[in-house]
Amino acid sequence: MNNNLIMNKFFHLVVLLVAAIGLQAQTAMSLNDCINYGLSNHPNIKVAELQITEANWRIKENTATGLPQVTAGLDYTGFIQRGGLPSGALSFGASTDGPITLPPIVSQQFTGEEIEALGAFLGAAFATDPDSKIFFSPVHSIGGKLSANQLIFSNSYRLAKRAANFYRDLVNVQLDVAKRTLRDQIIDAYLPALMIDENLQTIDKNAGNLEKLLAETKEINKAGFVEQLDVDRIELALITLRSERENLARQREIVVDALKLTMGMPIGDKIALNDNTEALMVQYTDADLTSAINFMNRPEYLNLLKGRELNQLQVGLYEKTWMPNVVGFLQWQGNAQSGFGEKGTATFNDWYFIPSTVGGITISSTLWDSGVNKAKRQRALIAVQTIDEQKRLLENAFTLELEVARKQYLNAQDRVASQQKNLDLAQKIYNTTQTKYKAGIGSSFELVQAEQGVFTAQQNVMTARFDLLKARVAIRKALGN
Repeated sequence: MNNNLIMNKFFHLVVLLVAAIGLQAQTAMSLNDCINYGLSNHPNIKVAELQITEANWRIKENTATGLPQVTAGLDYTGFIQRGGLPSGALSFGASTDGPITLPPIVSQQFTGEEIEALGAFLGAAFATDPDSKIFFSPVHSIGGKLSANQLIFSNSYRLAKRAANFYRDLVNVQLDVAKRTLRDQIIDAYLPALMIDENLQTIDKNAGNLEKLLAETKEINKAGFVEQLDVDRIELALITLRSERENLARQREIVVDALKLTMGMPIGDKIALNDNTEALMVQYTDADLTSAINFMNRPEYLNLLKGRELNQLQVGLYEKTWMPNVVGFLQWQGNAQSGFGEKGTATFNDWYFIPSTVGGITISSTLWDSGVNKAKRQRALIAVQTIDEQKRLLENAFTLELEVARKQYLNAQDRVASQQKNLDLAQKIYNTTQTKYKAGIGSSFELVQAEQGVFTAQQNVMTARFDLLKARVAIRKALGN
């Protein structure tokens, strides 16, 4: 007997230690903890934050487009086959025996001394080899170029800079929308899990009462004051309650996993919910039933307005297509060529360097585009008008959302009061039935029915309070708080 008692105590100690270790491995999280975790770790929030960074770089990109652009280039050309004419085919108005007379179109480009030197050179070349060729291209050509462009004026550039700033405002609002949406989703996922936890606590409390009643009834049955049927009825009620608890516990695992998914938490992590309905009732105690809705408090509405502003910029872009683009440029170019001889050979001493530098301003404007920009402008106007209609629809939806939330709150408030009265009455019936049963003037059937009535009333109160809490949260959501 003593050994069995020691073993039982040891077994209970081991169970307590294992339970304590399991609780330590879990992370206790309130509703605010879950919301903060989601806002810090959910992929949708990280993507929205990356879009803000991308928008900042887009502003820098658009600004840099209007700043000086400097480019450099280098190219090499080698002529595998060059075009040329035999020197005898060229007629300069004189024989190869004497001085060469150049055509006027050539002589006008040179001074007298240069003409005389060139004529002597060509005359000597033709006299030496009348069958030689004159080539018009070098064997090798290397060119380098350095250019700078500066945008002076462009209406599209001006609007693009404004659009980039509007886009950054848009993605900032989209981040607010993502945060609000995630917060609402976490609340909607947390509350059912919390309700199941409290339901499990209620079942455990009722199961404890039935276990105590079963033990007392068994003792009374041994004394011969009640039938075995009474014991069986209470035991059946206890088995049914335990089975319901097991089903609810498995359902809780599914709901908590859904909560972790909503938060962006790995499914394998263990969490425990340390909030309760009473604390959340205090947190969401206010229920504004009179204030008018301010649409500007809703990020979804602001998001729509930012989209309208971007489309309005598109309309402005296609309205003034006649405005010119003015660009200034400065360009330096140098060419090095070699290999003008008959055989096409070249050494480093044979290279000729020819540099040039140019600068100027380019002005361009669209005079007629056959209606292309007009069509684009009309499409942009239609996009603006579409958003105006969507805005009206969204305003109606927000107004309806607030009205529904307020009506649900009033209904839930009435249900809580009604169900609480039912619970008080069911508890009174149970207490009276239990007293009669212990006095031997009541049946176990009446007692089990009374216990089930209390349990059902407790469930109804929890459901009504849960609906009241959801209605308070819904009113805050609808008002944009």
